[in-house]
Amino acid sequence: MDFLPVSRDDLQRRGWDYLDFIFVSGDAYVDHPSFGSALLTRLLESRGYRVGLICQPDWRDPENFKVLGRPRLAFLVSGGNMDSMVLHYTAAKKPRSQDYYTPGKAMGKRPDRATIVYCAALRQAYKKAPLLIGGIETSLRRLSHYDYWNDKVRRSILVDAKADLGVYGMGERAILEIAGRLAQGETLDQIRNVRGTFFRTDTLEGLPPPLHLDGFDTIATDKKAYARHFQAQYRNTDAFTARPLAEKDGEGWVYQTPPSLPVDRALLDEVYGLPYARTWHPDYDAAGGISAVEEVKFSLISTRGCFGACSFCALTFHQGRVIQTRSHESLIAEAQALIRQKGFKGYIHDVGGPTANFRKNACAKMETQGACTDKRCLAPEVCGNLKADQSDFLSLLRKLRALPGVKKVFVRSGIRFDYLMADPDPTLFRELVEHHTSGQLKVAPEHVSDAVLKRMGKPKHEVYEKFRAKFQDLNDQCGKKQFLVPYFISGHPGSTLKDAVALAQYLKSVGTVPEQVQDFYPTPGTLATAMYWSGLDPLTLQPVETATSPHDKALQRALLQFHLPQNDALVREALKRVGREDLIGNAKGCLIRAPSSSGPRKKNPHHNENKDRQRPVAVPPTRKR
Repeated sequence: MDFLPVSRDDLQRRGWDYLDFIFVSGDAYVDHPSFGSALLTRLLESRGYRVGLICQPDWRDPENFKVLGRPRLAFLVSGGNMDSMVLHYTAAKKPRSQDYYTPGKAMGKRPDRATIVYCAALRQAYKKAPLLIGGIETSLRRLSHYDYWNDKVRRSILVDAKADLGVYGMGERAILEIAGRLAQGETLDQIRNVRGTFFRTDTLEGLPPPLHLDGFDTIATDKKAYARHFQAQYRNTDAFTARPLAEKDGEGWVYQTPPSLPVDRALLDEVYGLPYARTWHPDYDAAGGISAVEEVKFSLISTRGCFGACSFCALTFHQGRVIQTRSHESLIAEAQALIRQKGFKGYIHDVGGPTANFRKNACAKMETQGACTDKRCLAPEVCGNLKADQSDFLSLLRKLRALPGVKKVFVRSGIRFDYLMADPDPTLFRELVEHHTSGQLKVAPEHVSDAVLKRMGKPKHEVYEKFRAKFQDLNDQCGKKQFLVPYFISGHPGSTLKDAVALAQYLKSVGTVPEQVQDFYPTPGTLATAMYWSGLDPLTLQPVETATSPHDKALQRALLQFHLPQNDALVREALKRVGREDLIGNAKGCLIRAPSSSGPRKKNPHHNENKDRQRPVAVPPTRKR
């Protein structure tokens, strides 16, 4: 399969003297449906548009943005599959050493705040060129938002990028409508009624009446106003119930239309069935290719949307809570293509999405009326209207593992264990253990304190304990020795030092040595980030105790890895702060030993404190933890 044009030579080979759209991306060019740039450019191509890509251009020289000329209709600008700031920095704000979306994992091939920087370079190259921005970086910054790296509130990315129009959420519906209207002669600044878009306007006259939000100048200095501002956004993320939003900015407004309606199965099947090359561009062969491809090369994306609504996850803002699924036929056809692909050894690495076992909506209401505004489906208790039915996912897995050439089908993306436990039919759970676990099953209990779990939007700890016992029981019945790999978050809003000590004691009691630990990372677009910045729960406006200083955050993280000698001083300080010196000593339940004349424990020279659960992975959209 030919790649889309990336050079003038490519245009000449096709006999083209112009392009309709040029997609500028912070990622290297990978023609695979897990990459937003490939998905949208192939979709536009399928509708007859001429599309090319400029990937990872040197932003310091505007000439690099002229390699394909000026597009007839618009430049499409995206920071890439991940937010560029998350990709560049750990939760401790330390630079990462590798970029998995760049040839050879080299750093420095994209700028911080890539969308803004690329737009500035394009304005230098082509002063009045139409600029349409989108992708995860744009989606989560569509209105004023707290920025962890600057530690302040920033304006809408549209204002900083000086773009003409922004697309938020999953963009297929919006991009096709916008492309059609541009082709008919409209300009981007005339397009004001496409769902899933936002734009700057000097007047609200003639637009559908919006819900008015506090302006940037107010929320930048008033944290309670910020919490109210986020509350309004959070309550208007469902396509069935959302109102337009308008935020005052200077003399004008940033206006957000309601979200795009969920993508129907026919379009979703079409999008994933387009003729992708399914690998990186050959220009990258000499550098060893693109590592992010390895995460998805032999995997299948079956769903979109997540009604789990974890507070620390940006999916509610980006994909929404309504579940959208591909047909079995579409997934089987893609699996058969994987079987024929070079390097396939019989193993489908994953079948999933944001939450693998969500292939039906939580209740019938969600199909036509959307998700409840202020209620979660699963936490802190399972909603009485929820129908936990995983029969469709079970049927799909059975069909896939029966395909000739397939040895194993694994499920490695997120399993929502409370949904698994809520299903009165235990068949899927049994078959996950028997057929679809590759020795380890990754799950996300996140904490043991019910108060913290409530803030997170997770079930009570007792649900995880029942799940853990059932997992062990099923392994015993199947004659397997498989293990759970639990994820935990340190320093989440609402987590006190006492809560962190309780989690450390739990880990000690069950003999878990957590290599998978994540400091809470305040990324745009999450409920937990709004708690972190404002000190309030945006949905109730009640205070939330939060560790915000680097040292307080380090204390909580150290408690989760109390087994590391280099954490002794921090663990000892934390235990003394909460009056738990009884956990310092040589008794069975102690977390660390008492100081002795023999000196401190030796540090583990192989442990990298920035490695734990910090590696970005190519699972679109990126789930923020």
